[in-house]
Amino acid sequence: MTKLWGGRFVQHAEEWVDAFGASISFDQQLVEQDIEGSLAHVKMLGKSNILSEEEVIEITNGLKILRDKAKKGELEYSVALEDIHLNLEKMLIDEIGPVGGKLHTGRSRNDQVATDMHLYLRKEVKEILEAIATLQSVLVNKADQYVETIFPGYTHLQRAQPVSFAHHLMAYFWMLERDFQRFEESLKRINISPLGAGALAGTTFPIDREYSAELLGFDGIYENSLDAVSDRDFILEFLGDASILMTHLSRFCEELILWSSQEFQFIEMDDRFATGSSIMPQKKNPDMAELIRGKTGRVYGDLFGLLTVLKGTPLAYNKDMQEDKEGMFDAVKTVKGSLKIFAGMIETMQVKDANMQKAVSEDFSNATELADYLASKGLPFRQAHEVVGKLVLTCIQQNCYLLDLSMETYKEASELFEEDIYDVLNPKTVVARRNSAGGTGFAQVEKAIEKGKTILEAKNL
Repeated sequence: MTKLWGGRFVQHAEEWVDAFGASISFDQQLVEQDIEGSLAHVKMLGKSNILSEEEVIEITNGLKILRDKAKKGELEYSVALEDIHLNLEKMLIDEIGPVGGKLHTGRSRNDQVATDMHLYLRKEVKEILEAIATLQSVLVNKADQYVETIFPGYTHLQRAQPVSFAHHLMAYFWMLERDFQRFEESLKRINISPLGAGALAGTTFPIDREYSAELLGFDGIYENSLDAVSDRDFILEFLGDASILMTHLSRFCEELILWSSQEFQFIEMDDRFATGSSIMPQKKNPDMAELIRGKTGRVYGDLFGLLTVLKGTPLAYNKDMQEDKEGMFDAVKTVKGSLKIFAGMIETMQVKDANMQKAVSEDFSNATELADYLASKGLPFRQAHEVVGKLVLTCIQQNCYLLDLSMETYKEASELFEEDIYDVLNPKTVVARRNSAGGTGFAQVEKAIEKGKTILEAKNL
């Protein structure tokens, strides 16, 4: 097949070389965006009197025919035509004749592909924002049910202090809120038009880049043609944001996996998000949580792959930059799938609050209350810390917990202890008293949940 750019060449590559260099196997995902960009471009060419009104109508109608065929899955792509741009141009010429070749006036594949990716990421990021908000809503609703459910908080994966289970869930709400803000902010860099920058230097035709940008819903244009066709910062930023989001999901998955184990028994995953074993009949594995945790690595790989591609490329476009798309497509698919699965997992998981309550009644996570109690009565905190540490040691030696110690034992440790110490050590009291801003006190948690609901309402997604 004669290449659309083949006039200068006397020899042609073998099929396997064409296959290696072609991107049509994956960039056909940009068919919708490529046609959208072409429709705007041809309309601009007509407004700028570069093409006649008849030519614009003919090309526009041809593009709409291709768009309809694309929606029906009726387009057949050729590896010999390399990419989505040349495939569609050839289809257009076949559909309406030589006038279809005029569509490429005043643009290059370099600004064309960049435009496609800007349009693609704008659409996908908006859908990711909706998915993040959906997961946040699920978290808020779940937290609302467990404000006064006491849960062991951990540091170093060791029991630390009791917290409200809702407070723990809301920690992920706020992580996701930062993720939401990052993706939302990234739209400022995504929603810029490179269309009309040409191969690298602009064009001699009197095009109107601002008009085509307006038609495509962009906020503005790239101010430098070299930058316009070589910039992939917007994809890097997306992949960075996606990596941080996946880190948050992966950390949450790790906790879900632990909590659903026999050792913790704090939750049980719904059967729809778990699998069994081919050999062990009793098994119920939290496979979806494990898979999201695992898929986090591939998103990191997408980011580092593109960083590596770009680090040695001089201006402007280089064939290396064909490697910008597959990682972007992969990250989009992974993030959207993970968010959807996660919302389902959280919404349907069974919370075993009785086991959580038992856990905080059989540990020393209330020890800090003793130290604070003594400090509030004037004993320097470092001395109070030592007194309580010795009391914990006494409990370990006697195989009991702080609430089991007699008043006599407390008085021997410090005369500052009074009978109210037993109420102070009650896990529910421990949590309720931590009422500082952002703390786990029930009043603070309820306030955080209400604020979360207000944030979600304001998003209006």
